[in-house]
This record gives sequence, C-alpha cells and structure tokens, in this order.
Amino acid sequence: MEIAGWGRFPVVAAEERHSEDLFHLTKRAPLTRGAGRAYGDASLPSSLDPVANTTLANRILEFDATTATLTAEAGLSLDEIYRIFLPRGYFTPVSPGTRFVTIGGMVASDVHGKNHHRDGTIGQHVDSLTMRVATGDVVTCSRTINPDLFCATLGGMGLTGHILQVRLRLARVPSPWIVAERERVADINSFLEALESASRSWPMTAGWIDCLSTGPRMGRGVLYRGRWASREEAPGGFPALRQPIPVPFTFPEFVLWPPTVRTFNAINYWRHVPQVRRGVVHPKRFLYPLDSIGNWNRMYGKRGFTQYQCVLPAEAGPGAAERFLRVLTRRGGASFLCVIKDCGPQGIGLLSFPKSGVSIALDIPMRDDVQSLVDALNEVVIAEGGRIYLAKDALTRPQHFRRMEPRLDEFLRVRRKWDPAGDIRSAQSVRLFGW
Repeated sequence: MEIAGWGRFPVVAAEERHSEDLFHLTKRAPLTRGAGRAYGDASLPSSLDPVANTTLANRILEFDATTATLTAEAGLSLDEIYRIFLPRGYFTPVSPGTRFVTIGGMVASDVHGKNHHRDGTIGQHVDSLTMRVATGDVVTCSRTINPDLFCATLGGMGLTGHILQVRLRLARVPSPWIVAERERVADINSFLEALESASRSWPMTAGWIDCLSTGPRMGRGVLYRGRWASREEAPGGFPALRQPIPVPFTFPEFVLWPPTVRTFNAINYWRHVPQVRRGVVHPKRFLYPLDSIGNWNRMYGKRGFTQYQCVLPAEAGPGAAERFLRVLTRRGGASFLCVIKDCGPQGIGLLSFPKSGVSIALDIPMRDDVQSLVDALNEVVIAEGGRIYLAKDALTRPQHFRRMEPRLDEFLRVRRKWDPAGDIRSAQSVRLFGW
C-alpha cells in the first residue's frame, strides 16, 4: 500500500500494521505512526519496513480528577479527549490546529497552540512517558527518570523510541465555549504590534495574513484573540461537533494558482469589517477552523503540498517578518493559508520547535520550483537566527537544518545512546541526518 503525510507529499510504499496491543506491535517496527497528520515525511518509513500504527491503541488507562492527570495509550486522539473531557470541565492545556491527532503524535511533535506565549508546548505538561526503545526494552522516562530520553523525545519526531503511554496534566476550563475577538490589521508592522499587545492580555492569539500583498499592504490580515468563556458568559449546552463537509475529489492544480489565491486573500481581508468584533464562539471555530472541511488537503491537487513553518526569534527584531515576507512575495509563494503566532520561551525538548519570537506557517502547493522556494526561505530563517518545524517539513536540506539547529548534536548523541544501531528511523531522519 501507499501512505503519505497530510500534505500528500511524498508518497511511499509501506506496510502499515494496526493492533490494539501496542506493546506487541512495536517489537519489530522501525517507526511508529499515529493519525498521519504530520505534513511531510516525519511519519513515513525510509524503506519497505513495516510501520506500527497506534490509532487502535487508544484506551484511557487512568484519570485522577484531583490532579487532572490523564494516563492513556499513545493512540488516544485529541478528538476523543474533546468529546470525553471537555463536557466535564477539562481539556488539554495545549492544542494544535486540528483535533484529529493522537497524544503520542502530539508529544513526538511537541505541539504548540495559540497560547504558546502563556502555556508553552505540550511537553511542559507531560509528567512521564512509557516507551519501547530500540533494544526492545520498555522504559519509563520523565524529568527525573531517564531525563535525557524524555527531553529528546519531546519534539524528537518518534526517533528516540516508540511512545506507548503518556501521562499528561489536563487543564481545568470554566466552560467549553470561547470568548473571541477579531480585528482587521492593515500591514505587517501594525500586525506585529497588535499581536504583541494582544499577547499581554489574552491567553490565545493568532492571525491570518495575506502573504501575496506587497508594498504598504504587505502582511495585512486579521488578528484573532481568545480565552475560555466563564460560566456566566457561556451559552447553555455543550458545543457539539458536526460531521465535516467533505471534499469529494482532488482539485485540479490550477484552482490554487497565484491569481486564484490572490483573489481569495483579498476577499478574506475585506470581508472583515475594520472594527473589533467580539462574541462567544464554538471552540471548533476558534481552535480548529479547517476541521470543518473533511480531506481539505485534496484542494491542493494530485501533487499535494508542503507546509512551511518557521519561527523568527525576538532578537531578530520586528523587521525579520517583513524580510521573510519580502522574499516569499518576490518568489510568488502563493498560499491562502498563512498563519502568524506569538511564541514564548523555548521548552526543554531537544528539538522542540518554538522559541521567543514570531511563528509564520504557510501552505505551498507542490510545483516544480517549490524546492528552490524552500531553500530561499531557509536561508532567510538561518540569517535571522530562526528554525523550521519538523512536523511540517518535507524539503529542508540537511545542511540548512544543521545551520539553524545548534541543539542537533546533543539530540543525535542521546538518540545514538538509546539506539546505537540506528534501528528506529524515518524518511525524514534519513533525509536530514543520514540515519
């Protein structure tokens, strides 16, 4: 069979094995794969070796309501946590942009959300992990037990061993609804000022920017601010989830050519009125807007797409985002989905992505010139002292990644300690590290 990440590029031939018994399933597999929502090749095998899929190993093993601590198998999905725990006043303290991910995948990617400036990555809230390492042994790791393995696993893209169980502290929320504001912003410099101001008083902030606008309109967009609603603010009832509207077929490639994207971006910008709009909204609308569309990745055509996500550090100054967008627009990097977020301090994960600064993420349809575009963007990110997110990457060259990641040697040292023969590997690890 053929499998791919969410970007549908690359596509590889592989045997994907499923079982409720994750302990048995991982005995002879060089890679673990969850829901397959990593965009590039992080969850794809480097050869015809079988892949252990965790999604059937999704049991809740324990929940301590006193400490709000959840222990579950790695295949438990964020969607199930939403349905089971949010009605009871608990939710994950950090959530990525889709609920269709597993907690094992969340740990392996050390996911962040709109509240990174307040609550960090998911790794900040993980107490311990149960893992099968390359030797076949099942071990526990935490901040005090095998701490090197624990830190290397947070954001380590599954390369340190198979995550079997996760012990995670949930957050108590006053209601399942969100108070949200949105505001139209005219240009990138104004956007960065508004984002910084919002981050001081709002726990969740993010924005959409028009990455094709140039000149004085460069980086125009819409800023979103949010927090969990109080009981008094929340409507009655629970915000139930509806079935996504399906995309029934793969779109022709011309649908997302630059003229189409430019028109979409202009409409999306101007349809938001200049005034600040405030209201209580469904959490799906604020946290997971794209989950309303099933298989939305089909919209990018049969060649698929890559998502490029970088963080530009605070020390690079506010001009870094403008310099990045200037290269992107000059090279015609058309994307109708370009998200900008404020990031807080770096976490303990050895390859954890965010650090203090601004994150920019954009979807790029696969074209003949995409590799050269990614190369050019990586050169900008390196010059600014930033880095890219491995959970989204499919095209970064090994020499670029090494130049942007000073923690790499320590990660590889820990990885080699726990996997001397290099038995656990992925297509991404072979591309970037050679093993």
